Amino acid sequence: MDAVFHPLVDLFAQLGLPNTPIEIDTFIAQHTLAPAVALVDAPFWSSAQTQFLRESLEQDADWAEAVDHLDALLRH
Repeated sequence: MDAVFHPLVDLFAQLGLPNTPIEIDTFIAQHTLAPAVALVDAPFWSSAQTQFLRESLEQDADWAEAVDHLDALLRH
């Protein structure tokens, strides 16, 4: 089976967040993760967002690559 690539705009939509490139850039600029904080433990996620992110990573789902990319961007 071919892997599905999900760009950040799709991940943000899946998370229920504004997902234009400018809105994504703004979100990333306003949210920073300390090295010791796991992405799923960030205080700015709702419980549903946390659950989605956690399940995506634990199950190595199609979304995992996009979630990893977001994690890296939030550690600027």
